Amino acid sequence: MVLSRGWAVFLVGVGIWTWVIWPRFAVAIWQDPRSWASGTVADGAATSFLWVHALLIAASLAIGTTVGVLGIRAWFAARRRQAA
Repeated sequence: MVLSRGWAVFLVGVGIWTWVIWPRFAVAIWQDPRSWASGTVADGAATSFLWVHALLIAASLAIGTTVGVLGIRAWFAARRRQAA
């Protein structure tokens, strides 16, 4: 598959966006009283609310990283094609 530089930049942007947004969301979930059985942050057992969101965040970061890496690879491939 051949991607243009524009699409490569878009993919890199999506990867960066993912790493800007999801860690902030993770902090918000960690500080949410619904994440803890006692209702106090970081006190007691983690609830399913925390675990489900942690899995969502981990999956999103993995996908975002993959998309960003593909964008970087596409950018360099476009540079090599242009130089040839």
